[in-house]
Amino acid sequence: MNPNINAFMRVLDANDNSTGGGTASCVAGAMAAGLAGMVARLSMGKKDLAPREHYEAIAAEAEKLSKALFDGGHRDAAAFDAVSSAYRLPKDTEEAKASRSRAIQAAMLHAAKVPLTNAGGCKRVLELCRSLEESYNTNAASDLECAGYLAAAGLNGCSANVKINLPYIKDRGICNQIERKLEDILD
Repeated sequence: MNPNINAFMRVLDANDNSTGGGTASCVAGAMAAGLAGMVARLSMGKKDLAPREHYEAIAAEAEKLSKALFDGGHRDAAAFDAVSSAYRLPKDTEEAKASRSRAIQAAMLHAAKVPLTNAGGCKRVLELCRSLEESYNTNAASDLECAGYLAAAGLNGCSANVKINLPYIKDRGICNQIERKLEDILD
């Protein structure tokens, strides 16, 4: 099965507690991007609207963002799986404990960086939605509104998934860098 579809199906499975908010947030962002692209395409060539090239550029970027965010859901699930695997490593000797600790730290760092990247994608989708609000085919108003809601939900969810992982990262300097990047995205 396609890893993206598999990650999506894991979110839908109430008995699977390994994939959740991060993947769901990416799916929301991917759907938002798809809707933004659709609104852009529906606006092309309409009288009294922006030039066709404006909408073509938005539609092309929205398509790339939709794919990237759908892939981001799979990457988020894989990052969580890596954290779970690191915690299952043996800890019966001092060497094993040290190795396990390093693996946990590396996995937690990755688990914070993946949703950070995904948050950036969701923010960009939200920016595309806002740029469309200036001039678009109003027959697709509810679609654009839904795209904005989904992009905001994706952004908020990805942000929450960054924040939840930070307390487990021991290197405060790296945590501060990630927090600053997240603040930039949320501004």
